[in-house]
Amino acid sequence: MEKGEIQERVIKVVSNVLKVDPSMVEPDSNFVFDLGAESTQSVQLVAAFEEEFNVEMDNEAALSIQTVGGAVDFITRYVQ
Repeated sequence: MEKGEIQERVIKVVSNVLKVDPSMVEPDSNFVFDLGAESTQSVQLVAAFEEEFNVEMDNEAALSIQTVGGAVDFITRYVQ
């Protein structure tokens, strides 16, 4: 899977879980400060990423990711 496709799918998941317009979701967007994610939504994001990409992620490591681009890089390691 290409990194661009992963990024598109991450943006889709983020916009759905956080209920923000996809145009607001940029690689350098911070989940908490830019997109308004709360702690419970962070857990929901990890679960949604696992479902979207059909992978099991290290939850502790996944929850430490702060930006959309960081999530793309993290997920890229799991799907390749």
